[in-house]
Amino acid sequence: MDERKLESLIRKCLSDFYERRLQKVSHLKLRAFLRRKNPYLFRALGIQKASDIVERLLTDYISASDETIFGNAFFEPIARISSVGKVSDAEGVDFVIETKNQITAVSLKSGPYIYNASQKKRQSQEFQAVRNRLYKLQKQFDPILGHAYGRVARKPSMDLFYRDASGQAFWQEITGDPDFYLKLIRLMKDEPAKHRKEYSPAWDAAVNKFTKEFIDEFCFANGNIDWEKLVRFVSEAEPQKMAKKSP
Repeated sequence: MDERKLESLIRKCLSDFYERRLQKVSHLKLRAFLRRKNPYLFRALGIQKASDIVERLLTDYISASDETIFGNAFFEPIARISSVGKVSDAEGVDFVIETKNQITAVSLKSGPYIYNASQKKRQSQEFQAVRNRLYKLQKQFDPILGHAYGRVARKPSMDLFYRDASGQAFWQEITGDPDFYLKLIRLMKDEPAKHRKEYSPAWDAAVNKFTKEFIDEFCFANGNIDWEKLVRFVSEAEPQKMAKKSP
Protein backbone atom coordinates (compact mmCIF):
# COMPACT_ATOMS: atom_id res chain seq x y z
CA MET A 1 0.00 0.00 0.00
CA ASP A 2 1.19 3.51 -0.83
CA GLU A 3 2.54 5.15 2.33
CA ARG A 4 0.36 8.23 1.98
CA LYS A 5 -2.74 6.08 1.67
CA LEU A 6 -1.66 4.02 4.66
CA GLU A 7 -1.10 7.14 6.74
CA SER A 8 -4.57 8.40 5.80
CA LEU A 9 -6.08 5.02 6.71
CA ILE A 10 -4.28 4.99 10.07
CA ARG A 11 -5.55 8.50 10.80
CA LYS A 12 -9.11 7.44 10.00
CA CYS A 13 -8.90 4.30 12.13
CA LEU A 14 -7.46 6.20 15.10
CA SER A 15 -10.33 8.66 14.83
CA ASP A 16 -12.79 5.75 14.84
CA PHE A 17 -11.07 4.21 17.86
CA TYR A 18 -11.36 7.38 19.93
CA GLU A 19 -14.93 7.96 18.80
CA ARG A 20 -15.86 4.50 20.07
CA ARG A 21 -14.07 5.18 23.35
CA LEU A 22 -16.07 8.38 23.77
CA GLN A 23 -19.29 6.51 23.11
CA LYS A 24 -18.29 3.90 25.67
CA VAL A 25 -17.72 6.53 28.34
CA SER A 26 -20.87 8.50 27.52
CA HIS A 27 -23.13 5.43 27.73
CA LEU A 28 -21.77 4.10 31.02
CA LYS A 29 -24.00 3.76 34.06
CA LEU A 30 -22.37 3.92 37.50
CA ARG A 31 -24.47 1.16 39.04
CA ALA A 32 -23.81 -1.21 36.14
CA PHE A 33 -20.02 -1.27 36.46
CA LEU A 34 -19.93 -0.66 40.22
CA ARG A 35 -21.66 -4.02 40.82
CA ARG A 36 -18.73 -5.83 39.19
CA LYS A 37 -16.06 -4.45 41.53
CA ASN A 38 -14.68 -5.55 44.87
CA PRO A 39 -15.60 -3.08 47.64
CA TYR A 40 -13.55 -5.05 50.18
CA LEU A 41 -10.41 -4.38 48.14
CA PHE A 42 -11.09 -0.64 48.01
CA ARG A 43 -11.58 -0.62 51.78
CA ALA A 44 -8.43 -2.70 52.36
CA LEU A 45 -6.41 -0.28 50.22
CA GLY A 46 -7.48 2.53 52.51
CA ILE A 47 -9.25 4.52 49.79
CA GLN A 48 -11.32 7.28 51.36
CA LYS A 49 -12.09 9.60 48.43
CA ALA A 50 -15.11 8.92 46.25
CA SER A 51 -13.28 10.40 43.27
CA ASP A 52 -10.41 7.90 43.73
CA ILE A 53 -12.84 4.97 43.65
CA VAL A 54 -14.68 6.30 40.62
CA GLU A 55 -11.51 7.05 38.65
CA ARG A 56 -10.14 3.60 39.39
CA LEU A 57 -13.44 2.00 38.36
CA LEU A 58 -13.50 3.94 35.11
CA THR A 59 -9.85 3.24 34.33
CA ASP A 60 -10.27 -0.49 34.90
CA TYR A 61 -13.46 -0.63 32.83
CA ILE A 62 -12.17 1.33 29.85
CA SER A 63 -8.78 -0.42 29.90
CA ALA A 64 -10.52 -3.79 29.72
CA SER A 65 -12.51 -2.74 26.67
CA ASP A 66 -9.75 -0.80 24.88
CA GLU A 67 -8.05 -3.91 23.47
CA THR A 68 -11.28 -5.09 21.85
CA ILE A 69 -12.24 -1.64 20.57
CA PHE A 70 -8.75 -1.05 19.17
CA GLY A 71 -8.74 -4.42 17.44
CA ASN A 72 -12.10 -3.75 15.80
CA ALA A 73 -11.51 -0.10 14.92
CA PHE A 74 -7.81 -0.15 14.02
CA PHE A 75 -6.22 -3.54 13.34
CA GLU A 76 -9.09 -5.24 11.51
CA PRO A 77 -9.86 -2.56 8.88
CA ILE A 78 -6.18 -1.89 8.22
CA ALA A 79 -5.45 -5.61 7.78
CA ARG A 80 -8.44 -6.11 5.50
CA ILE A 81 -7.90 -3.05 3.32
CA SER A 82 -4.11 -3.41 3.03
CA SER A 83 -4.46 -7.08 2.03
CA VAL A 84 -7.29 -6.29 -0.42
CA GLY A 85 -9.46 -8.67 1.56
CA LYS A 86 -13.23 -8.84 1.67
CA VAL A 87 -15.44 -8.70 4.74
CA SER A 88 -16.64 -12.16 5.68
CA ASP A 89 -20.21 -12.91 6.73
CA ALA A 90 -19.09 -16.16 8.35
CA GLU A 91 -19.02 -16.43 12.13
CA GLY A 92 -15.50 -16.36 13.53
CA VAL A 93 -13.88 -15.00 10.35
CA ASP A 94 -13.15 -11.29 9.88
CA PHE A 95 -12.13 -11.23 6.23
CA VAL A 96 -11.00 -13.42 3.35
CA ILE A 97 -8.25 -12.95 0.79
CA GLU A 98 -8.95 -14.70 -2.48
CA THR A 99 -6.49 -15.40 -5.30
CA LYS A 100 -6.74 -17.55 -8.38
CA ASN A 101 -5.87 -20.76 -6.53
CA GLN A 102 -6.34 -20.03 -2.83
CA ILE A 103 -8.73 -18.60 -0.27
CA THR A 104 -7.19 -17.34 2.96
CA ALA A 105 -9.67 -16.91 5.80
CA VAL A 106 -8.46 -14.63 8.59
CA SER A 107 -9.70 -14.27 12.12
CA LEU A 108 -7.73 -11.35 13.54
CA LYS A 109 -7.04 -10.76 17.22
CA SER A 110 -4.91 -8.07 18.81
CA GLY A 111 -2.54 -10.34 20.72
CA PRO A 112 -1.71 -14.06 20.85
CA TYR A 113 -2.66 -14.83 24.45
CA ILE A 114 -6.45 -14.72 24.42
CA TYR A 115 -7.76 -18.22 23.72
CA ASN A 116 -8.33 -21.07 26.13
CA ALA A 117 -8.73 -24.67 24.95
CA SER A 118 -12.49 -24.46 24.35
CA GLN A 119 -12.17 -21.19 22.42
CA LYS A 120 -9.46 -22.70 20.22
CA LYS A 121 -11.72 -25.65 19.51
CA ARG A 122 -14.61 -23.37 18.58
CA GLN A 123 -12.38 -21.29 16.30
CA SER A 124 -11.30 -24.47 14.55
CA GLN A 125 -14.93 -25.49 14.06
CA GLU A 126 -15.79 -22.08 12.63
CA PHE A 127 -12.98 -22.34 10.10
CA GLN A 128 -14.17 -25.85 9.21
CA ALA A 129 -17.65 -24.50 8.57
CA VAL A 130 -16.26 -21.87 6.21
CA ARG A 131 -14.26 -24.47 4.31
CA ASN A 132 -17.36 -26.62 3.91
CA ARG A 133 -19.25 -23.67 2.44
CA LEU A 134 -16.44 -22.95 -0.03
CA TYR A 135 -15.75 -26.56 -0.94
CA LYS A 136 -17.30 -26.28 -4.40
CA LEU A 137 -14.87 -23.52 -5.38
CA GLN A 138 -12.10 -26.13 -5.51
CA LYS A 139 -9.44 -23.77 -4.19
CA GLN A 140 -6.85 -24.36 -1.51
CA PHE A 141 -8.23 -23.20 1.83
CA ASP A 142 -5.83 -21.58 4.31
CA PRO A 143 -7.33 -20.55 7.67
CA ILE A 144 -5.25 -18.19 9.80
CA LEU A 145 -5.72 -16.97 13.34
CA GLY A 146 -3.79 -13.72 13.00
CA HIS A 147 -2.34 -11.65 15.82
CA ALA A 148 -1.49 -8.00 15.26
CA TYR A 149 1.45 -8.23 17.64
CA GLY A 150 3.49 -11.01 19.24
CA ARG A 151 5.75 -13.82 18.03
CA VAL A 152 3.51 -16.88 18.18
CA ALA A 153 3.61 -19.10 15.09
CA ARG A 154 1.86 -22.48 14.96
CA LYS A 155 1.08 -24.87 12.16
CA PRO A 156 -2.24 -26.74 11.93
CA SER A 157 -2.39 -29.90 14.04
CA MET A 158 -4.63 -32.87 14.70
CA ASP A 159 -6.54 -30.76 17.22
CA LEU A 160 -6.55 -27.38 15.45
CA PHE A 161 -7.60 -26.87 11.86
CA TYR A 162 -5.92 -23.47 11.50
CA ARG A 163 -2.46 -21.96 11.86
CA ASP A 164 -1.30 -18.96 13.91
CA ALA A 165 0.67 -16.02 12.53
CA SER A 166 1.73 -13.02 14.63
CA GLY A 167 3.38 -9.64 14.51
CA GLN A 168 5.82 -8.96 11.71
CA ALA A 169 5.27 -12.36 10.09
CA PHE A 170 1.49 -11.85 9.95
CA TRP A 171 1.61 -8.34 8.49
CA GLN A 172 4.30 -9.29 5.97
CA GLU A 173 2.29 -12.29 4.81
CA ILE A 174 -0.90 -10.35 4.11
CA THR A 175 0.75 -7.18 2.72
CA GLY A 176 4.05 -8.38 1.26
CA ASP A 177 5.85 -5.61 3.18
CA PRO A 178 8.42 -6.75 5.83
CA ASP A 179 8.30 -3.30 7.47
CA PHE A 180 4.53 -2.92 7.55
CA TYR A 181 4.32 -3.66 11.29
CA LEU A 182 6.72 -0.76 11.95
CA LYS A 183 4.89 1.61 9.61
CA LEU A 184 1.73 1.09 11.65
CA ILE A 185 3.30 2.80 14.64
CA ARG A 186 5.56 5.19 12.74
CA LEU A 187 2.70 6.67 10.71
CA MET A 188 0.54 7.40 13.74
CA LYS A 189 2.77 10.47 14.14
CA ASP A 190 1.12 13.00 16.47
CA GLU A 191 -2.48 11.82 15.93
CA PRO A 192 -2.78 10.07 19.33
CA ALA A 193 -1.78 13.27 21.17
CA LYS A 194 -4.45 15.25 19.29
CA HIS A 195 -7.17 12.71 20.09
CA ARG A 196 -6.11 12.40 23.72
CA LYS A 197 -6.47 16.16 24.10
CA GLU A 198 -10.03 15.93 22.75
CA TYR A 199 -10.81 12.85 24.85
CA SER A 200 -9.63 14.29 28.19
CA PRO A 201 -12.57 16.69 28.77
CA ALA A 202 -15.08 13.86 28.22
CA TRP A 203 -13.14 11.66 30.64
CA ASP A 204 -12.97 14.40 33.30
CA ALA A 205 -16.69 15.08 32.91
CA ALA A 206 -17.46 11.37 33.39
CA VAL A 207 -15.31 11.26 36.54
CA ASN A 208 -17.11 14.31 37.92
CA LYS A 209 -20.55 12.98 37.02
CA PHE A 210 -19.99 9.54 38.55
CA THR A 211 -18.28 10.99 41.61
CA LYS A 212 -21.39 13.07 42.34
CA GLU A 213 -23.61 10.01 41.86
CA PHE A 214 -21.37 7.94 44.12
CA ILE A 215 -21.41 10.59 46.87
CA ASP A 216 -25.19 10.91 46.65
CA GLU A 217 -25.69 7.13 46.81
CA PHE A 218 -22.90 5.77 48.98
CA CYS A 219 -21.62 8.51 51.27
CA PHE A 220 -22.82 9.80 54.63
CA ALA A 221 -23.85 13.42 55.01
CA ASN A 222 -20.37 14.22 56.38
CA GLY A 223 -18.75 12.92 53.16
CA ASN A 224 -17.38 9.62 54.48
CA ILE A 225 -18.02 6.50 52.43
CA ASP A 226 -20.81 4.27 53.71
CA TRP A 227 -18.95 1.01 53.17
CA GLU A 228 -21.73 -1.22 54.45
CA LYS A 229 -24.24 0.32 52.03
CA LEU A 230 -21.77 -0.19 49.20
CA VAL A 231 -21.22 -3.83 50.15
CA ARG A 232 -24.97 -4.40 50.39
CA PHE A 233 -25.44 -2.91 46.93
CA VAL A 234 -22.80 -5.20 45.43
CA SER A 235 -23.55 -8.40 47.32
CA GLU A 236 -26.97 -8.47 48.95
CA ALA A 237 -29.42 -10.91 47.38
CA GLU A 238 -32.43 -9.28 45.79
CA PRO A 239 -35.76 -10.20 47.39
CA GLN A 240 -37.62 -12.92 45.57
CA LYS A 241 -40.73 -11.72 43.79
CA MET A 242 -43.92 -13.35 44.96
CA ALA A 243 -45.39 -15.61 42.32
CA LYS A 244 -48.83 -14.50 41.22
CA LYS A 245 -51.58 -16.86 42.18
CA SER A 246 -53.82 -17.99 39.38
CA PRO A 247 -57.50 -17.10 39.89
